[in-house]
Amino acid sequence: MYSSHQHWIHDLSPFLIRFPENPLGIDGIRYYGLAYLLAFFSAWALLRLYNQKSRFCISSEERSSLMTAIILGVLLGGRMGYMLLYDLDAFLKSPQLFFRIDQGGMSSHGGVIGVTVALIYFARKRYRFLELSDSICSIAPLGLLFGRIANFINAELWGRPSSASWAIIFPESPKFFNPGTGLYEPVARHPSQLYQAALEGGLLFAYLQWRFWFKRPSIGMISGEFLCGYGILRSIGELFREPDASLIAGISRGQFYSLFMIIAGFLIIAHAHKNPKK
Repeated sequence: MYSSHQHWIHDLSPFLIRFPENPLGIDGIRYYGLAYLLAFFSAWALLRLYNQKSRFCISSEERSSLMTAIILGVLLGGRMGYMLLYDLDAFLKSPQLFFRIDQGGMSSHGGVIGVTVALIYFARKRYRFLELSDSICSIAPLGLLFGRIANFINAELWGRPSSASWAIIFPESPKFFNPGTGLYEPVARHPSQLYQAALEGGLLFAYLQWRFWFKRPSIGMISGEFLCGYGILRSIGELFREPDASLIAGISRGQFYSLFMIIAGFLIIAHAHKNPKK
């Protein structure tokens, strides 16, 4: 095991502002909630910029309606995805757990499904679905970036044990016997949340923005590349992350579910190649 005396012990507060006790039971403003707000605001601002630059034309009224649909898709899809993909037994025993968002539990794969349903619903009147999804997929990694940073601040979804100099002690992670101290202590772990923030958030966002602004690919290409890129980069990040649920076919659930995203992405890319309309 890795010594706890050579690494930083995570001591960040999950609260930006902590409220005193109050009748409403609101304990404060959490970074996790702010991450969602920042992601939604960034999406709204970029959609506004797309409209101003005539890259994706959408009125302010329609933009507001679209953002409402996306927010519902992220929240409902993310929560339902977590319950079905990661905590199905508990959900079947107590379906009301779906509403216990105070206990945490959101799935990015479920969020993608939820947003897809929302975009299908929104696009049915005026927009071509893949044209709409290209614009949203070019923005989506920002939400993943902010979410993973919030995961790190919350000291959740930590990585696998590591002896790297930048490894971190997460106090709530599993404890192991340390013969040096004679105590059971948490061990140093990869800050996998930050790896994932950089990969599926920052790197993927930069790539898709470059494609969106400078390459102008065929309709559907960005959507397919987002699904493939996220699936591949998520699978790489999972190599450093401690599985938070039982494995499937010898791989983490995050990797297993990402396989379906990669397959879907390749199918959309193939479709875009066959129909190369701008």
